[in-house]
Amino acid sequence: MTIILTALLFAAVLGAVLALVIGAAAKAFAVETDARLETVTDMLPGVNCGGCGYAGCADFAKAVVEGRTVPSQCPVCMTADIDRISEYLGITAGKKEKVLAVVRCCGSIPVTVRSPYNGIGDCRSAVLVAGGAKGCDYGCIGFGSCAHACPFDAIEIRDGLAVVHPDLCTGCGKCVETCPKKLIVLAPAAVDVHVYCNSPEKGALKRKVCKTACIACRKCVKAADSEDQMMIKGFLVETNYSNPPLPDLVEKTGCPTRALRLASEHAAGVYEGVSK
Repeated sequence: MTIILTALLFAAVLGAVLALVIGAAAKAFAVETDARLETVTDMLPGVNCGGCGYAGCADFAKAVVEGRTVPSQCPVCMTADIDRISEYLGITAGKKEKVLAVVRCCGSIPVTVRSPYNGIGDCRSAVLVAGGAKGCDYGCIGFGSCAHACPFDAIEIRDGLAVVHPDLCTGCGKCVETCPKKLIVLAPAAVDVHVYCNSPEKGALKRKVCKTACIACRKCVKAADSEDQMMIKGFLVETNYSNPPLPDLVEKTGCPTRALRLASEHAAGVYEGVSK
């Protein structure tokens, strides 16, 4: 009986000592957490798109709380949510220009030369095998890898061509990362005039595989209000997003291939099936 009582007493004392040791260790090595992190995270959209440049919404919330970035860096947040976060933390929301994805290609199936392809219907896989089912090596493959990557359903595959809907796009950049052809860019949302072509080849070669390719005829360059609004890069013209042209440039130019388009009308299908 004495042995049993001694064992129980020893166990109780040992348990008490261990509890004290564990408690002291927990206090000594405890990592303090900011209660604001959870609140700010809950105020964010929670889509973890990565458009802010951080791993996810929780990581972005931590950066905001620690002062390493500002709430407006979230491309998905509504203005009201950004203001709420700023007011809660007592900081300045900051300003960031809204950007939208632009697929620099208008080569849908009806206006492009087709190439034989029997592989997997995925853009990245197609590039590894044969480049896709279109004759242009620089255009949209049209298998929808960008559409699948978009967390906001802002990209539609129409006649083998990826088309961005400006009203749904948040500029998160997921599609930019996904496209194996590297033909998607993020452009200022305020700019409506874009050259929907990505091929650097000569005009004659482009026209053999796509009726809507930019042939660098320079009509848009001459019609622009200033010389640097439309930039010539070899055999390809690009919009200068630092000094963009007004929307009326499309009408004034009368682009012979319709590669120069308004993003709003392109998304609405105004140019579908139109080629010269």
